[in-house]
Amino acid sequence: MWILNTLCTFSLSYGILYWAEQWVPSGLAAVLFATFPLWVALLAHFVLPGERLTAMSAAGVVVGFAGVAVIFSEDFGKLLGPRVAFASAVLLFCPLLSALGSVGVKKWGEGIHPLLTAAVPMGLTGLLMAPAVWVAAAGHSLHLTLAPVLALCYLAVVGSALPFTLYFGLLKRLPATQLSLINYAVPIVAVLVGALFLSEPVTPRVLAGTALVIAGVGVATRAGKKPVPSG
Repeated sequence: MWILNTLCTFSLSYGILYWAEQWVPSGLAAVLFATFPLWVALLAHFVLPGERLTAMSAAGVVVGFAGVAVIFSEDFGKLLGPRVAFASAVLLFCPLLSALGSVGVKKWGEGIHPLLTAAVPMGLTGLLMAPAVWVAAAGHSLHLTLAPVLALCYLAVVGSALPFTLYFGLLKRLPATQLSLINYAVPIVAVLVGALFLSEPVTPRVLAGTALVIAGVGVATRAGKKPVPSG
């Protein structure tokens, strides 16, 4: 489980993502990574006995993905840019790998504390990626200032250690498919932050996409609830 989580959830997945985002616009990357719940639902159907895919849950996941696609549909035209199409195709491996990691933790991570489930693979990822970074950055000078150091600390603690520990803790209690739907909240939060702090317009397209995301999550969550026995 440690090796699977290290490679799929952290090392390969995010390594590919950061490489691809040199050319793939952030909105398009969000849409491509939003296929994560689709992969989780499919893998869980075959690997996790208690999470068989139903028509309603599948419909909810697909509708939620459609909402994300609508929100960032303006970026689709950028697929024609230099190297964007190739980088986007490679980026599609990220959600698949992350889904493998999540389903693997759900199946084989029982009895392991969520803190260890996050900390050990992150530590192993650091050991794996450090030599790769050393080779890739050869010949490039490093200038550390306060702003990037603070940003790195924020990403390490608030953006990685804390949320992944919470995620793996919830993964022990919730179905993997339902929990994967939190990825659909990312674009909605991004839109809200942009509107509140950057004065970005909230267009009818964004509102329609948000409505689809909420509807899809609602349908998928409702489909995943087990009926309460009467009497």
